[in-house]
Amino acid sequence: MKPLASSVLRHLAGGEFQSGEALARSLGVSRASVWHAVRSLEAAGLEIYKVHGRGYRAAQAFTLLDAEAIGRGLGAAGGRFTLEIHDAVDSTSSRLLERAAAGAPGGTVFAAETQTGGRGRLGRTWHAGLGEALTFSLLWRFVRGAGALSGLPLAVGLALARSLEAAGAASVALKWPNDLLWRGRKLGGILIELAGDAMGPTAAVIGVGINVRLSPATRARIGQPAADLEEACGLVPDRNRLAVLALRELGGALDAFAREGFAPLRAEWQRRHAHQGRRVTLILPDGSRQAGRAAGVAEDGSLLVETRSGTKRYHSGEISLRPQNRDK
Repeated sequence: MKPLASSVLRHLAGGEFQSGEALARSLGVSRASVWHAVRSLEAAGLEIYKVHGRGYRAAQAFTLLDAEAIGRGLGAAGGRFTLEIHDAVDSTSSRLLERAAAGAPGGTVFAAETQTGGRGRLGRTWHAGLGEALTFSLLWRFVRGAGALSGLPLAVGLALARSLEAAGAASVALKWPNDLLWRGRKLGGILIELAGDAMGPTAAVIGVGINVRLSPATRARIGQPAADLEEACGLVPDRNRLAVLALRELGGALDAFAREGFAPLRAEWQRRHAHQGRRVTLILPDGSRQAGRAAGVAEDGSLLVETRSGTKRYHSGEISLRPQNRDK
């Protein structure tokens, strides 16, 4: 995002009308430059009302991410994290992978107001306009190799579910291996990318996206039923407080996972399992399908599916729920 667009964004975030003339005078540019900046913000997904004689206004007021505010909220835990916040990047995880390769310390957080190339699992695109989501990536370093970290996405999902409930979203469920659901719709997602030696150490870049308040246009782009925190909480939570809650829970859960693995978290995860005991279809990497009943997860985080030929374990795949009448 260009500096002028960033400056205009800060003027409009409050949700009040700002005249083009006043903006131009305040920023020391022409009204035409302001107009172009507004157009670029709209292209980034910010809905802006334009009224002749009154100027420009963001359709919804929102709080911009603030590293100092997040640091104050974290208190003593803030020393564990190094925060870097940008208005727009291609992908927070891509940027953080580069930092990890250059030796960035564990606890480095790279957050953005919006991503132009946000990534989801299985090559999907993460969609969210300016101010509509909390998107960040967290670098965490483990002494173990990647093979010992198979339950990591589940531990992260559990930590985020706890943080969202602390923010006021009741009954957050988890879909194996890396989605957060509310009333059956996707509320957030996780993408973990690992780098390191087979026997360790391993750098884990944990990408997080949480829907805060989605516009109709964004919902249309997502292409699947989606929920946001405005619905789940009954109001729009402050994204800086949400970041504080998420990082606190992640720090504790990742410490526990590093010491003891996923096994101690298994029972709590299963209590939140959206598909526990239900008929599911597992779509495997080769395109084949396995039907069965979800029987929870093993101590290493693998999915347990009861099939006609017995209980099977799966470490990756995409689950879709069959109609409820098939559960009988």
